[in-house]
Amino acid sequence: MGARKHSAPRRGSLGYSPRKRAARLVPRVKTWPEVNLGKPVPLAFLGYKVGMTHVYMIDDRQGSPTFGQEIFVPVTVVEVPPVYVLAVRGYAYDPNRGLYTAGEVWTNPPSELELWRKIPTLGEFKEEKLKELEAKLDNLRELRILIATQPKLVGGLSKKKPDLLEVKIGGTSDLKAIYEYATSKLGKTLGFNEIFQVGQLIDVIAVTKGKGFQGPVKRWGVKELPRWHKHRKGSRRVGARSHGRGTWWEIPAAGQMGYHRRTEYNKRILAYGENGLEITPAGGFLHYGIVRGPYALIAGSLPGTPKRPIVMRHPVRPPTWYLKMGVKEPQIVYVSLASKQGN
Repeated sequence: MGARKHSAPRRGSLGYSPRKRAARLVPRVKTWPEVNLGKPVPLAFLGYKVGMTHVYMIDDRQGSPTFGQEIFVPVTVVEVPPVYVLAVRGYAYDPNRGLYTAGEVWTNPPSELELWRKIPTLGEFKEEKLKELEAKLDNLRELRILIATQPKLVGGLSKKKPDLLEVKIGGTSDLKAIYEYATSKLGKTLGFNEIFQVGQLIDVIAVTKGKGFQGPVKRWGVKELPRWHKHRKGSRRVGARSHGRGTWWEIPAAGQMGYHRRTEYNKRILAYGENGLEITPAGGFLHYGIVRGPYALIAGSLPGTPKRPIVMRHPVRPPTWYLKMGVKEPQIVYVSLASKQGN
């Protein structure tokens, strides 16, 4: 009689557990990179996913087998109209509770932004709040701005309620310069090209496509048992789920699949344009329509469905080849505008 087996191959990564629904559609940025640009710059931006197409470009990565040749690259189109800067918020640090809000200043947003749909009790701009925040600069650890999207400028959206995102301002360690930059942008719009450059890498944070309640075969990739041999309790389930004192949390189980907050690192910006019609294919993008405003082409696929908010952030761990090459605008030869509607 053989020895009892005490191990089994891992079914799915536990690094993504617990696999539960995202808390919010617009994800909060939990980690901010250390960026040294010599000038203040917001470290993130908020856009909306449009769809995918493909381009042909000249491979400019040193050491690549296809360096200098024309290559095929799938890209995701993200509509990135200007965002409105609503507030400036200062954070101080305490060893016992970490970062805490030390002061903030709000502006009076225009009526066409319809911010009352998001924040019904928004206060008014007060000059003394600005002076109080400036007086606390010596005790502050960092400054952030609150930005609001303008859904009326997005071609594929039908909603009116803006989405909000808190963005840290980095690029330099001079908090006085950061304060002057933040207050100069208060009550004004901020463009995508003021934060990012074509050719640089970014991190993308978004909520993935929701798939509802699924069984362990689809959710974890476990092997389906033979249906013809003594499986009275079902073939698409895991046999051993407990050890006498409850169920192991590592054992693959049915549950929520999709609609998870995920971060994809080091996606490259291949192009940026002001006129979205020049990137819209014949018949428009499937489930989205026409791109009207500014857009960005991001190499590869991005999480989520069309119209989903996409948070783009400066990279927290750029690869070595990127640090050596630096920001270099790629040479795009062809952009596909063929219809995406199918047959």
